[in-house]
Amino acid sequence: MSRYGMPALSRLAVAAVASLAVVASAFAPAASGAPARTADRPEYVALGDSYSAGVFVRPWEEHDGCGRSGRNYPHQVAGQLGFALTDVTCGAAEVVDGVLGPQPAAKIHGPPTIPPPGGWSDLPAQVEALSPDTDYVTVGIGGNSLGFGAIVAKCLELGITKPLQPKPCTDHYSDGGAGEGWLEGGFTQLDTDFAHMMTVIHRRAPHARVAVVGYPAIVPDNSGCTFGRWNQLGSIKKGDMPWLDGLELRLNALLEKHAAYHGASYVDTYGPSATHGVCASGDAKWMYGIKDNLTGDGDQTDPPTELCQSFPGTGEACTFVHPNARGLDNQTRQVTRALMTP
Repeated sequence: MSRYGMPALSRLAVAAVASLAVVASAFAPAASGAPARTADRPEYVALGDSYSAGVFVRPWEEHDGCGRSGRNYPHQVAGQLGFALTDVTCGAAEVVDGVLGPQPAAKIHGPPTIPPPGGWSDLPAQVEALSPDTDYVTVGIGGNSLGFGAIVAKCLELGITKPLQPKPCTDHYSDGGAGEGWLEGGFTQLDTDFAHMMTVIHRRAPHARVAVVGYPAIVPDNSGCTFGRWNQLGSIKKGDMPWLDGLELRLNALLEKHAAYHGASYVDTYGPSATHGVCASGDAKWMYGIKDNLTGDGDQTDPPTELCQSFPGTGEACTFVHPNARGLDNQTRQVTRALMTP
């Protein structure tokens, strides 16, 4: 459907999410602020997208557009276990464009969401941070390669443009819907690319212990969600939330399969967060909604773009469904436990 034929709110939803979606489930830091490598400290390299970078949780780095949080699990794990950290996670990173190959500037979205004059610079492939001296590797990636942000964007759009359908997004992506073939092709390609990535990681860091980090729960229980609340899932229909949850479980299953096949650990962050999804309230909520108030330490803000200002909701920033500070702490607990387990 042409975007120009949509109601104003629909156009906002589609446009805002299209620009933020890539951000969604994807920001990744480069090796900034990494402690100097030392012979007596295990060398730890963190690879991944925005869920590993911890975007929109204060304090975050601002120099490269990756939005890497000082509270993300790579930083917390390194501090707790005494590792020398090289954190190259970055928002919007993909398996190919980010981990295996360079991440182009066009796929770097902050925060800061508004780039500096001249824009961001391309980033080197994250795997270049690995070496035979690397002792530990974590990798949390796959959502952006699958197009999870675009899927959420479509669900937001359909929730507005198909008001009489109880589960328009589910219908679109399954049971012969228009998006089913695209989605299945995405899973097939991700399966191939993830296998190749794991081979490359082991080749570049042959002595390292590798952990594949799964994605935390977003909407395992929709009982607390309300249509039109943008600190939750905005215009996504409640009838579509079980399908979105199933999509995430399928993605995690793919990651877990490759971890097992390649002799890596799989870190389940979904199970421990299952009662703390985006529909929860107060301290029980470990996941940002579409537009939400920021969490973390300090008073850092992300000046909104004109598009974000026009987007429904009263939150401080267009956070587009990422773990908040409590969500990052949960990831830290699970990754630490996995790396400490013999």
